[in-house]
Amino acid sequence: MINRMGFEKLLGESGKIHGHLCPGQVLGVRMALYGIERVGIDDPKGKGRKKLYLFVEIDRCATDALQSVTGCSLGHRTMRFVDYGKMAATFINLETDQAVRVVAKEEAKDMAKKYLPGIEDKYRCQLGAYKIMPDDELFYHERVFLHIRPEDIPGRPLKRVRCEDCGEYVQDMREVLKNGTTLCRSCAEGGYYTHQRYFYSSRYAEKSQRSVLFCGE
Repeated sequence: MINRMGFEKLLGESGKIHGHLCPGQVLGVRMALYGIERVGIDDPKGKGRKKLYLFVEIDRCATDALQSVTGCSLGHRTMRFVDYGKMAATFINLETDQAVRVVAKEEAKDMAKKYLPGIEDKYRCQLGAYKIMPDDELFYHERVFLHIRPEDIPGRPLKRVRCEDCGEYVQDMREVLKNGTTLCRSCAEGGYYTHQRYFYSSRYAEKSQRSVLFCGE
């Protein structure tokens, strides 16, 4: 178990990466330590760095802390983001296949006052209390089973293909086969963006339609 000095060092490093120290950072550092201990990894950035794989379920402050402590990241392909909006993460030991999902308890926010009753500001109270509250008041965990696909494991891309619509290349088997045509996901399913040429042509058509309606009136 990491000592208080070690914890404060991890918290400081995490705060530098995140840009400030907040309750989410404290919770994330505590969650990271709690999770790696339960899958049997005690040195995630050293001898255990190729053993640990992480799923995070929220894109908030705690996720930066989880990355800072564990060394897992999207770029290293050792972290996966699943957009559930939950303060939770799943830690996997790739060597032993142990997997533990850790969830932050919602009631910890209110319990913080019990530990630091003299601090009126809720934010500052949680910031201090999360450092000293027992693990079982901050988190609960469950053993889980999951399958990590070969194309999601760290290493060189298993496949690289060209989208037959936009012409851009797709790695790691993210392509979609639709009616015998190889497409990227944005072409096959619609992307999170709109191509500028389509945006302006649709705006022009909409404006022209309004003008015709106006003239007709």
